[in-house]
Amino acid sequence: LDTTRPAWYKTPSGWAQMSLQVNEIFYSIQGESTFTGRPCVFVRLTGCNLRCRWCDTAYAFYDGETLTVEQVLERVRAYKCPLVEITGGEPLLQDEVHFLIDRLLVEGYEVLVETGGSLDVGRLDPRVVKIVDLKAPGSGMDRLNNLDNLQYLDRKDQIKFVVADRRDYEWAKRIMAEHALAEKAQVLFSPVFGELHPRELAEWILADRLPARLQIQLHKYLWDPNQRGV
Repeated sequence: LDTTRPAWYKTPSGWAQMSLQVNEIFYSIQGESTFTGRPCVFVRLTGCNLRCRWCDTAYAFYDGETLTVEQVLERVRAYKCPLVEITGGEPLLQDEVHFLIDRLLVEGYEVLVETGGSLDVGRLDPRVVKIVDLKAPGSGMDRLNNLDNLQYLDRKDQIKFVVADRRDYEWAKRIMAEHALAEKAQVLFSPVFGELHPRELAEWILADRLPARLQIQLHKYLWDPNQRGV
């Protein structure tokens, strides 16, 4: 056994039988983050501890099937794509996700993990690209942000603010300044689809010369925004 792997890593027969509740696995164009535009395999896990007002994946709260780590890997391998994002819901609710991440890394995949920002990211393998969504007041979930997570981020990692209005923007700008976020990681601002026009957010960023990247949910412009699996 490779001694560089985490202490909780067992034997192949052990991790192969570990199971996860999986909402969906699909192949699409990455619509967010600095990886926007790249083909990506998405593993969406079931369950979330947050209830953001503007959530667009509420179907992942409960729906899903039980798959072993090996079954998930088999489906991912079939797409022959080197980029994999593990998302939700909230993927860190399932402790077995770390076994899946480890196997993906061992097999040479580039792994992104998108998390709602309320749970500890300290256990994530440092090779993973962490995409941490800090919840603005408009989401109704800002009280659950775990700012201790900021200590675990580096320059490859990303902090995302989803902004519904000017109040959310000013809040995010203040958090950026108070925690020197632009020095810790890459900072992304995303407008709530259908509520805030991307141009308006772009103008605010430019006016303030904010060291952040504007992103839109590209997949919602390429396909029907209510369509699943894209």
